[in-house]
Amino acid sequence: MSEHDETPKLHEAMLDAAALRALAHPLRIRILDELSAYGPLTATGLADRLGESSGATSYHLRQLEKHDLVREVKGRGTARERWWERRPGGIATPDARVFAAGSAERLATQLITNEWERGRQQNYHEFLVEGEGAFGPEWIDAATSDTVNLRLTPDELRAVARDVEVVVQGYIDRFRGNPSPGARPVQLHLNAFPLVRGAATEDDARTEDARTEHDARTEDPS
Repeated sequence: MSEHDETPKLHEAMLDAAALRALAHPLRIRILDELSAYGPLTATGLADRLGESSGATSYHLRQLEKHDLVREVKGRGTARERWWERRPGGIATPDARVFAAGSAERLATQLITNEWERGRQQNYHEFLVEGEGAFGPEWIDAATSDTVNLRLTPDELRAVARDVEVVVQGYIDRFRGNPSPGARPVQLHLNAFPLVRGAATEDDARTEDARTEHDARTEDPS
């Protein structure tokens, strides 16, 4: 799983075991998410946004810095008030299945993945609940949420996800580092996955569906 900072997958950095363990803390993940979505902040600014003490955010920022997940913004701030930003580029977690069941690395990977998903859900829920009061109608009308149900093979699912990512990457290249006047932080979410309670299509059912579709096309309209 990956967490993007407007960066192509080819430029993602895979977290090693030490970085996984360092990031596997709910507050550190929230700090990284906040810097990703809203840009550079101080420890005090993060504390205000996250409802934590500045001492706590300062400590966790330093731990993230040790593993090159965040960095100080050079030329900004003072010795007492440092500004922090997320390291440029995307980051990805290894497939949890490569680690032994119950291992620290597997548990860390699962925690990070769960926290990333929790953060996405929270952001979308905030928009649903508070968006009308926070934004003008032009923003509400521009936002969208869609669910599409298909029956796909693993290869077909992989192709769909790849094609969507190519389209999104085009917009990343277009707007990265060049926001238009009036631009605001926006998140795009893509989840493409098989439904756990779904059954695989049987060969005979597929043949019957094709036959029914063919009969419908060739039926005499008179």
